[in-house]
Amino acid sequence: MADGGITAINERVREESAFVQDLMSEFGKVIIGQKYLIERLLVALLANGHILIEGVPGLAKTLSVKVLSGAIKTKFQRIQFTPDLLPADLIGTLVYNPRDGSFTVKKGPVFANIILADEINRAPAKVQSALLEAMQERQVTIGENTFPLDEPFLVLATQNPIEQEGTYPLPEAQVDRFMLKINITYPTFEEEHRIMKSMAFTGKNIDVTAVVDPEDIKRARSVVNEIYMDEKIEKYILDIVFATREPQKYGLDELSGLIRYGASTRASIYMNIASKAFAFIQGRGYVTPQDVKSVGMDILRHRIIVSYEAEAEEKTSDDIIKRIFEEVEVP
Repeated sequence: MADGGITAINERVREESAFVQDLMSEFGKVIIGQKYLIERLLVALLANGHILIEGVPGLAKTLSVKVLSGAIKTKFQRIQFTPDLLPADLIGTLVYNPRDGSFTVKKGPVFANIILADEINRAPAKVQSALLEAMQERQVTIGENTFPLDEPFLVLATQNPIEQEGTYPLPEAQVDRFMLKINITYPTFEEEHRIMKSMAFTGKNIDVTAVVDPEDIKRARSVVNEIYMDEKIEKYILDIVFATREPQKYGLDELSGLIRYGASTRASIYMNIASKAFAFIQGRGYVTPQDVKSVGMDILRHRIIVSYEAEAEEKTSDDIIKRIFEEVEVP
């Protein structure tokens, strides 16, 4: 792309990304710290993907999503996943009318813009797959009728670490439908002190102003698609993904016994679009290798299946991805 073209897209990004600061300041009113989580929420929203969040309870996962939906003038729905939940509780059902023998459609809570699927690993597989179908197809079938879901449509699923009892782990193929998987950790001592001081009030209301329209999000998405990515960076993304499949070709012989399955093709597609969304949030019209590194871990974490050997050595997919990013040549 000529320099003039990059300047033009830079200008458009600057204009269209003005709302990012407004959103960040709304988050800042309620949430202390968690910049990483907030940025990833915006990446998913702009890249039209979904997020899986893992972390112990009480780390502002639900609160962050509530703030996001409140700041975007959208319909928000929180669904608590439990072992007795049925697919109909999620997508809706047909209700029989005995007076004229007809059926009417009663839509379920999945018909909203932002869905918080709380503790998704507490519900059985058929409920999980009903949600994942809605995520993938962006539509829901009830009886013989198919209904498209409104845009923007963002699913944010949370799960507590798998060791806890009474959980149904999501199958690998289904986890792959999530663009990002992020791990939330505890706040720092100073952050927790500020959280304690600001939240230790009974009956405290969360006051969020709607600063963005769904139309703004749609416009921003079309600008994200135009963000410039050099061919060298496209090849860098492919090198990273291929290094998860054929590590020995990249001089990473020590990893070949640790990876059972490498990242799928979705990884390269999502890394491309998420890097552009990350550049947009930074107010830039072009992608840098650092953008790829910033989102790479969250895109690859759940797409690399480690071997028994890796588990025996207590090596996680995060450890493997770190090594790949250290070794693969940066353009």
